[in-house]
Amino acid sequence: MMRKFETSDTDALVGIWRRANAAAHPFLSREIAAQVEAEVRDIYLPNAETWVLEVDGKLVGFIAMIDREIGGLFLDPVCHGQGFGRKMVDFIVAQKGPLTVEVFKDNQIGLPFYERYGFVKTQEGLFERSGDATWKMAMPDAV
Repeated sequence: MMRKFETSDTDALVGIWRRANAAAHPFLSREIAAQVEAEVRDIYLPNAETWVLEVDGKLVGFIAMIDREIGGLFLDPVCHGQGFGRKMVDFIVAQKGPLTVEVFKDNQIGLPFYERYGFVKTQEGLFERSGDATWKMAMPDAV
């Protein structure tokens, strides 16, 4: 079940973010990861349009939107490969139409997911704090 973020979800979602970040972004330094974790907790979750995925009463993932851009899509790694990521994106596409996203080039989980979903690379980018390269991607109708 998808539902709107509630403040009481924060600790569980930060835990999901931490596990998913470690799996998808092992190249980020501990310092950068700690900074981003604090921002997820204090800035992104409360200020983005955040939706959570609940399965059997347990939070397993979330998607945070900034207009039609996916600001973050994180799924507990124990739930990977079960269609939950697609379910979250499908839910948002049904509301907003074609989406965009920015993904680290070295993200061996997220990049293939978005490519399978049908997103196309539109522009190279850079995560300035770490110097890591990114891809800006879009669903074809969002370009």
